[in-house]
Amino acid sequence: MQAVTLGPAGTYSHRAAQAVGDEIAFRESVTGIVEAVATGAADRGVVPIENSIEGSVTESLDALAGFEVAVVRELITPIRHALLAQSEEFDVVASHSQALAQCRSYLDTEHPDVSLESVTSTARGVERAREESTVAAIGRPDTADGELQVLAENIQDRTSNATRFVVVAPIDERSTGGGKSSLIVYPNDDYPGLLLDLLEPFADRRINLTRIESRPSGERLGDYVFHFDAEAGLYEERTQEAIAVIEEIAAKGWVRRLGSYDVEHVVG
Repeated sequence: MQAVTLGPAGTYSHRAAQAVGDEIAFRESVTGIVEAVATGAADRGVVPIENSIEGSVTESLDALAGFEVAVVRELITPIRHALLAQSEEFDVVASHSQALAQCRSYLDTEHPDVSLESVTSTARGVERAREESTVAAIGRPDTADGELQVLAENIQDRTSNATRFVVVAPIDERSTGGGKSSLIVYPNDDYPGLLLDLLEPFADRRINLTRIESRPSGERLGDYVFHFDAEAGLYEERTQEAIAVIEEIAAKGWVRRLGSYDVEHVVG
């Protein structure tokens, strides 16, 4: 099975994708990954959805709202960042914006005078460090080689740093079985108490919501799409009842069931 994820090789996304497919291909953006699955160009896509320090990955949320795909698995992997460079003399630290943010305290304390450069992935930052002696990178420590040395390990601001990835599949592979479900709701409406109305169907049925996120719809200012993760399967009667109420509330818009799935941990 082919899985596409953020490239190049050596990213944390790559590590997560190795638990999904025996053939890994790369894209430069999360949108490109989700589109590849939606159009049938790939069997599976692996995209980061949330980090324990920096929160949700907004491009992933927008891509899931923009394409008809299913979420079939959730992968949680620990993030252990290292500072990599050709020597201890460098002027720039290059990495993905999320990695730079996750190591903000370390960089402010240990390297306050360096410039920070945001690139498309941690692996791309490592490539920059290999190419230029004045550039350091933040990435996986095992990506160091003869050209790069590990100057510091575990430089993330919190030792509990972890990232959630979701595995996307064609829409016809959506499952209703699993301990967790994801929904996207676009009410196409705005009135006092709208969010409360969307939450009450879950609370009334004792369904725990593990994530609630709003994103601009792009239609007009102040108009939002809502992302929900719930600890309940779509097969459950209580979930079906809650969604039926939400569909009435969002009658002017739409409700998308991304699917039900189980949570797995990827360490290697």
